Amino acid sequence: MRLTVLGSGSRGNALLVESDGAALLVDAGFSFKDLLRRCAAAGCDPSLVRAIVLTHEHGDHARGAPRAAAVWGVPVLASPGTLTALVGRLPRNGSAVPLRASRPVVVAPFSVTAYPTAHDAADPVMIVVEDADGRRLGVAYDVGSATSALRHALRGLDALVVEANHDEVMLRASAYPASVRSRIAGHGGHLSNREAALLVAEAAHPELGTVVLAHLSDRCNRPDLALREVERSLQGSTFCGRIVVAAQDVPTASIDVGTPALQLSLALPRRR
Repeated sequence: MRLTVLGSGSRGNALLVESDGAALLVDAGFSFKDLLRRCAAAGCDPSLVRAIVLTHEHGDHARGAPRAAAVWGVPVLASPGTLTALVGRLPRNGSAVPLRASRPVVVAPFSVTAYPTAHDAADPVMIVVEDADGRRLGVAYDVGSATSALRHALRGLDALVVEANHDEVMLRASAYPASVRSRIAGHGGHLSNREAALLVAEAAHPELGTVVLAHLSDRCNRPDLALREVERSLQGSTFCGRIVVAAQDVPTASIDVGTPALQLSLALPRRR
């Protein structure tokens, strides 16, 4: 299994998971044209995509899904509430596959399982993707708070993509209106660096090879702050893998899921 984050942040999120000559696009928060550009920049072949998996319907996660599904002729997998929220936007001749909580759906070599999260969307979920070799990737964007269901879903993963949306001090000092600051920091908003670090520490185990910190706010966070907080939380743990901070505008290098690397990395941009 290989993971490539095509981009992640306040303006859009998408990643590719590849295994055995097939791929899943998890979230499609960029225009179709931009998705193709990012795939080309990352050296990924979009013709391998067998399905688009959505965590929720917000534009920065689903913007390009209708067009991509229509052009590629692939199904969209999402929770029932997300599919309902997207009615009229998905292609009529395409297939919409509901992801019901804790019930795996098989697509090509992948098994996709959704778990409910706390976010202010119609029916948001985090995703666990497992390949035929048993490697497991968790994708936890926009999870609001660390619920029991989320903690359960993060057990025994080989790689984890988790939001580290904001630094709490930067958010309080930001120019956002008080209502927006309250929403971001609230139960249905986004994880702070501190909250993400606690979640990563809880999920850490010797076989967790990669942690990707994603969905960083461009106004209320910095990569070095997010990385420092997670590094601190992992001190003394059994984690011996890599930490990658995903960027908004540059895809990460392709990452082998399940292959620990004794390193910490601020970003892993693909060289052009």
